[in-house]
Amino acid sequence: MSIGQLTRHRQLGLSDTDVIAMYTNMLLARKFDERAMLLQRAGKVNFHISGIGQEPAQVGAAFALDRHKDYFLPYYRDYGFVLSVGMTVKELMLSLFAKAGDPNSGGRQMPGHFSHRKLNIVTGSSPVTTQVPHAVGFALAAKMKRKDFVVFVTFGEGSSNQGDFHEGCNFAGVHKLPVIFMCENNQYAISVPLHRQVAGTIADRAIGYGFPGVRVDGNDALEVYRVVKEARARAVRGEGPTLIEAVTYRLSPHSTSDNDLAYRSKEEIERHRQFDGVPKFKQYLIECGIWSEEQDAELLASINRQINEATEYGERAPYPDTKDAFRYVYAEEEGV
Repeated sequence: MSIGQLTRHRQLGLSDTDVIAMYTNMLLARKFDERAMLLQRAGKVNFHISGIGQEPAQVGAAFALDRHKDYFLPYYRDYGFVLSVGMTVKELMLSLFAKAGDPNSGGRQMPGHFSHRKLNIVTGSSPVTTQVPHAVGFALAAKMKRKDFVVFVTFGEGSSNQGDFHEGCNFAGVHKLPVIFMCENNQYAISVPLHRQVAGTIADRAIGYGFPGVRVDGNDALEVYRVVKEARARAVRGEGPTLIEAVTYRLSPHSTSDNDLAYRSKEEIERHRQFDGVPKFKQYLIECGIWSEEQDAELLASINRQINEATEYGERAPYPDTKDAFRYVYAEEEGV
């Protein structure tokens, strides 16, 4: 690496502490994801949807946003993102085990449907892409109320082919709304490969809506940080939306209900594994002289303890009471 490459994060305004925190969140998300897969295979939880391979894009984006002002509408694979904006592994485990303390839904929603009022994480629903028009609505509110927050929404490339995506982008472009659309292009819409979904690039679609589209290496957390930071600055200046296509690869099955080897080979997965952004980021930190294998071993041990504690916490936590099944669904009388 050149001297410039070794100081990329400093040139972007990130401190050594910042990038170590980024790596910590990537690794924490990866280890949570791996544990969740094992828990489902062991019959302890019903379902898990994985984001292994997409953590660098998620964490890079989170660090570029204002965690105290902005509103977030992440999609179901975004463990790296939600951990970076303040959710805890214990909270994710409560959701995974469908327990009463789950901040997303009180144990009533599927895992990966994030929601956290204190952290400005807006609840999502199961049909894909519905979060896009919701995000545009939040951005419209920001403009109408003259607030300086920005809305950030993520989705997969499969979602970019849905009507909600096009309607949301068109409305946001017409009204120059402060919203960032980030497509995590992981190459597969469940089993449908990219070349069967999209003829061109997703980023190029932004031209038709009248705002910039940027294609970025989703395995490069610092590059994702840079483009999201620029997109946020544009939005704050009143220049409207940005569409970001973060090109990455889903290393795990679509979900625990998926046999991914029915539509792709082990050789393909291994070929893409060499581009995995998490070990590459670790290597970058080592080459910068701010990280070591000893520190990495200590971090991994600490994360494993955290995952173990959170797993036990989630298992032991109480299930929701049946009388709460319709709570927050209908208006409630005062005192009830």
